[in-house]
Amino acid sequence: MQLIHRVMLLLALLLCGIGLSWGQSPDSSFLQAPTIPGPSFSEWSFSVEEKTLIQGDPALLQVTPPEDWGGELEIEVNGEVLLLEPGINTLEIGLDEGASELSIRAGDHSESIELEVITFPMWLSILPPLIAIVLALVLREVIASLFVGIFFGAAVIGVYSSSSFAGIVSGLLTTLDTYILGALTDGSHVAIILFSLLIGGMVSLISRNGGMQGIVDRIARLAKTPRSGQMATWLLGLVIFFDDYANSLVVGNTMRPITDRLKISREKLSYIVDSTAAPVSALAFITTWIGAELGYIADGISTLEGFPEEMSPYRIFLSSLGYAFYPILTLLFILILVWRQRDFGTMLKAERRARSTGEVARVDSHSGEPEELKHFQPKKGIKVQAFRAVIPVLVLVFGVLIGLLYTGWDSAVWSDAEMGFSKKLSTIIGAADSYAALLWASLTAVIVALFLSLGKGRLGLHEAVEVMTGGFKAMFSALTILTLAWALQGITDAMHTADFLTDLLGGQLAPAWLPTITFILAGVIAFSTGSSWGTMAILYPIVIPLTWAVGMENGLEEAMALSIMANSVACVLGGAVLGDHCSPISDTTILSSLATSTNHIDHVRTQLPYALTVGSIALLVGTIPTGYGLPSWVSFILGIAACWGVIQWLGKPTNEVA
Repeated sequence: MQLIHRVMLLLALLLCGIGLSWGQSPDSSFLQAPTIPGPSFSEWSFSVEEKTLIQGDPALLQVTPPEDWGGELEIEVNGEVLLLEPGINTLEIGLDEGASELSIRAGDHSESIELEVITFPMWLSILPPLIAIVLALVLREVIASLFVGIFFGAAVIGVYSSSSFAGIVSGLLTTLDTYILGALTDGSHVAIILFSLLIGGMVSLISRNGGMQGIVDRIARLAKTPRSGQMATWLLGLVIFFDDYANSLVVGNTMRPITDRLKISREKLSYIVDSTAAPVSALAFITTWIGAELGYIADGISTLEGFPEEMSPYRIFLSSLGYAFYPILTLLFILILVWRQRDFGTMLKAERRARSTGEVARVDSHSGEPEELKHFQPKKGIKVQAFRAVIPVLVLVFGVLIGLLYTGWDSAVWSDAEMGFSKKLSTIIGAADSYAALLWASLTAVIVALFLSLGKGRLGLHEAVEVMTGGFKAMFSALTILTLAWALQGITDAMHTADFLTDLLGGQLAPAWLPTITFILAGVIAFSTGSSWGTMAILYPIVIPLTWAVGMENGLEEAMALSIMANSVACVLGGAVLGDHCSPISDTTILSSLATSTNHIDHVRTQLPYALTVGSIALLVGTIPTGYGLPSWVSFILGIAACWGVIQWLGKPTNEVA
């Protein structure tokens, strides 16, 4: 046997030698230096990724050098000299409004690439989200409203690109094959869809196998009144802190049977679920948000001149929490509402309807409960046992945390003696793949729930699979809305809606007013686009350098300039969450409606007054005064007092009949 191995090794060595000699010419050398092209540049070629651009889009110039190219080259594009470094084959070229070609020169080689730049009045870019929002509020039909908004934006692009009304037809076609399809082919969007489907399947299983009813029975012993039921929902919303999507889906589905029994309106339940999800995820140190936030802050401070080296992105984030007025006051506002048992506006009507008639949702709200949610009822005659639900939920919660640690683990970070435990943990989770962690945990939770559902006296395999797929189907309506909301976000990106709003509302302001205008601008952008994450991505790179530059130009001391920067960073986050709470096209608002089986527009109409109330308090007693130097702890005391006063003044007892 050893002889055979030796023979095989010898043959392998011979074959390798033959292969090497075959690939070499007699005068070749492995150390031969690359040949630098001569002045003709005849072997170079230039092209652009897209020849049809919307105004504001950069042209991506693709450069194809000779295979043996290894040096630097200066390329002149439209009169601007750009340096092409080794290994860089794509250049981003900004175009002036109305530009229609790229003139390129490299040595004595020149080319001209014709482009079509679609220009249109920028005020049109605000209409697609505005149309969708207004129609959704008026018609109470969000799917059709979203589609109309997307189609309008696509039609505008089509009409201005073709210079004729025939572009309306192309706009209708691109609504589907470009924007909706683009929303479905985005990897992060697909991950959210799969996660939502798996959560729906898990909840359906643990409901059908009696596990959820077991939890309901146990919590029901504590949640005996509407106040204690709402308090339990609020506390559970704080516990599921690591991700806003998981928070909405788990808390909403878990608490819905309990709040229904206690005659708490679905509108109030969805408000508590929605208004704890994003604020908690935005504030906690170990969440799926922290990585994006730290990345945006790091990009913003990377080019600042004279910026203190000790001010790391993590330290800036921690400093900004002292100015996070809207998220913190929102959580306290809910607590005061529940404790005082008072409501006002449309929420008061919903709560009094539920208390007096037992109708937790409007009769004509078309929430789709009877047929779509039949799998969420326990099987008749099944033994109710809470562990069948507790174990899958714990697998989901700890599975997400383990997945975040696994995908973000860095031994160098963990062994760094200068970093504290919380900073190490948040840094590792910030670098994690949150989508992978959510998918792994939800899949494992579904498998565990399926296993616990099988057996004598429970569910058969065929029935369990049917129940699980029934949970998938129950998610279809909300996922349709979610997909259309993403497509509308694609339209707003293509039409540069955020850029228009930034230019319109930004302006030149005194340093003390920068946090205020940042908060308002973030709220408007998030409301119009339905994306708090997109708002942060847009504003952080603008706001951070702007606040520092304005502070230095106005001669502010370093401590005051850093205070205004931290305040502005917090205002990006707070304004984004506020706009998200107010917008009917927000993904978390949609998921909260889904998880609580609440009519989506009913949820928006009842949540909107509360969100605007807290937002106004945060702005008037928090953001504006602290911009002028008032200590933030004073503003928090004033904010809490203002929340209590508004509820006492406007609110009326929920249990009383008008």
